[in-house]
Amino acid sequence: MQHPPEALQARPHGIHTAPGRTLTEAIRAGLPGPLTPGRCRAVDGGVRTTTQGSALVLWAALVVPLAACAVLAAFRDGVANTNAALGLVLVVVAFAATGRRLAGVLAALSCGVWFDFFLTVPYQRLTIDDPADVETAVLLLVVGIAVTELALWGRRQQARASERAGYLDGIVTAARAVADGAGGGDLVGAVGLRIADVLGIDACRFDPGTAPSPPARPRLHGDGTVTRGGRPVDVARDGLPVDDVTELLVEHGGVVHGRYVLTSSTRVCRPDLDRRRVAATLAGQVGAALTAERPAT
Repeated sequence: MQHPPEALQARPHGIHTAPGRTLTEAIRAGLPGPLTPGRCRAVDGGVRTTTQGSALVLWAALVVPLAACAVLAAFRDGVANTNAALGLVLVVVAFAATGRRLAGVLAALSCGVWFDFFLTVPYQRLTIDDPADVETAVLLLVVGIAVTELALWGRRQQARASERAGYLDGIVTAARAVADGAGGGDLVGAVGLRIADVLGIDACRFDPGTAPSPPARPRLHGDGTVTRGGRPVDVARDGLPVDDVTELLVEHGGVVHGRYVLTSSTRVCRPDLDRRRVAATLAGQVGAALTAERPAT
């Protein structure tokens, strides 16, 4: 459906409002969150929250094992140290489940120290006389750290699976918009904003020009690779170029309609291959829409 000229002027890049929400909102809803500056770098362990919340969790990782061992000390005559150690492993698991490696490691260390202090002979001293108790304390520490790493690995896998599902939903949203006859003008701005979000870059603008670019200009290709002057760029190591823009061609069926100009000048961003492929696929959907708008010859 064509909108009046004033509607197009009110929305940059010709983003039209669909019933209920804009196409931009639809595409944004279909993809995972943006790659913010904090996500441009690898995050140790997974989910970050506020500094205050992290500090509370770390303090709890030190104090809760102390309280647990103090309670177990009241029953140490009737509870074997191996059973007590298994109970302390649950404490470590609880902190590992927060997604913070440091919290899990601190909980494991704290459990080991207070297990020695409260539950091994001589009591209330940081020494162990019984070799069996030494083995139990060491195993408690090792198992605690291992459980922490396993919990973090599981959280990372879950996050990646959710992210990939989000990518697919966003691509399907754009493809459905093309199939439903959404004009290229509808998609150009919406997809440009989303490409900037997905890659975590400063800006992404559409250049409708089809003239050849400078040979040395970096280019993001459809398979997610980046080249500069014909040579591959190791994005994982060096990031996207910051001293020049990177172009992403908008084409379909061999016809070039323009390019997205990607700017990443204020920081080094290293979007992974999946994110780069998503950006290229979204640009391809815009190319398909623009091709469909061209008059038949």
